[in-house]
Amino acid sequence: MKAQIQQVLKYLQDKGASYGDIRVNEILQENIATENLKVQTLGTSTSYGYGVRVFLDGSMGFAASQDFDQMQATADRALAIARASRLVQKQPLVLAEKPVINDHYKTPIEEDPFKISKKEKIDLLLAAEEAMRQAAPAIFRTKANLGFRKEEKTFADTEGSYIRQTLYEAGGGIEAVAVTKGEMQLRSYPNSARGNYATAGYEYIRSLDFVKHAPRVAEEAMALIEAEECPSGYFDLILDPTQLTLQIHESIGHPIELDRILGYEAGYAGTSFVNTEMLGNYAYGSEHVTVVADATCPLGLGTYGYDDDGVPAERIPIITKGIIENVLTSRDTAAAAGLLPNGTARADGWGRIPIVRMTNISLMPGDYELDDLIAGVEDGLYLDVNRSWSIDDKRVNFQFATEIAYEIKNGKRTGKIYKNPIYTGITPEFWNSCDGVANEKYWKLYGTPNCGKGEPGQVAHVGHGSSPARFRKVKVGVADV
Repeated sequence: MKAQIQQVLKYLQDKGASYGDIRVNEILQENIATENLKVQTLGTSTSYGYGVRVFLDGSMGFAASQDFDQMQATADRALAIARASRLVQKQPLVLAEKPVINDHYKTPIEEDPFKISKKEKIDLLLAAEEAMRQAAPAIFRTKANLGFRKEEKTFADTEGSYIRQTLYEAGGGIEAVAVTKGEMQLRSYPNSARGNYATAGYEYIRSLDFVKHAPRVAEEAMALIEAEECPSGYFDLILDPTQLTLQIHESIGHPIELDRILGYEAGYAGTSFVNTEMLGNYAYGSEHVTVVADATCPLGLGTYGYDDDGVPAERIPIITKGIIENVLTSRDTAAAAGLLPNGTARADGWGRIPIVRMTNISLMPGDYELDDLIAGVEDGLYLDVNRSWSIDDKRVNFQFATEIAYEIKNGKRTGKIYKNPIYTGITPEFWNSCDGVANEKYWKLYGTPNCGKGEPGQVAHVGHGSSPARFRKVKVGVADV
């Protein structure tokens, strides 16, 4: 394979290409899901192919195939597309410099999830469902799921890099749904939207301990049916990491993608209120807000050795004590903006080109004990686990709903819960209202395996970490207040 790849790369150079790369991806996935004590999904899929990307006279061409005997012909198609692209070229594409790398990276795991029997996995899901049903016999629906992924990646380019990576992912979750009196409420663990995922082996599933948490999930779903509606008004909020990590994703992660900032995503995913002139001087948040993009973070779903430009994974300061410092870049967007590539260009498979994607975008811990954050709230709410969200194309105006709200009065959680909590805000105003973040003892990492972007669409696997954080005078509810 290596000799074949290098032969085609030399062919591209002989044809006048200023740059070319070839990515080979072999992806193995397994998904298992149960619902109401019955197996609903039991599937294993594989995908194996390669993509050839070429830059010729400042224009890009890309072609992909699963026929490895036709790699040179696929390279010819990429060259032809690059030549055709020159006809509509507004300005030549340039690639920022990067190091030449020859390496092999592998996700550290303890148990290969594909060597664990399907029966053991199904038994785990059914046991978690049974525990939910025993705790709340009137529950309407119980669900549980597991997902695993192994990706073998090879990257080689005309500059001399040759990189192999073996990436593992594991995750899953449980959910209880209560239905009565014409309404529905739900609770999830360890998070909504299929649970939580990490770059890890089956040992990660064991650490989640679904069966232990199942009774609470079902009991809270039933309790929400009888709970009062969340009040409307301006409240101090403490956001749990299960909600705050999605807030980070939507109102920090996407706005700092340089392709959005440059307008490359305007027709599909939107743009951004951020611009490169803000770097180093714009107060994105308060002094309590420090955010990093870290593709080296252990267990992070956005963790890898090298991106699909062949650039090493990095830990990048994004926001430091409220001031935005950096954005996420690929080689082409970095060159266009006069910045450096920082290892955040990824494709979701062999048939797509790399675009700017989040890695692990995380809010760094502060100095507070959680009880101290709560003690500073006279009248407020603790919000847990996202239920829905909406945000505009520039990532400014947002609305989030969570599964549950816990009342805080006079510096203490009262034990009262509310259903259907919703809060709204404007991104920079919201992050500037943060006046405290809990310490590292409370910091948790969550993985999102379904971040959509690009046209044709691509799905990225990204991570976010945070501790609970406090925000002052946030609008809650949909009523005018």
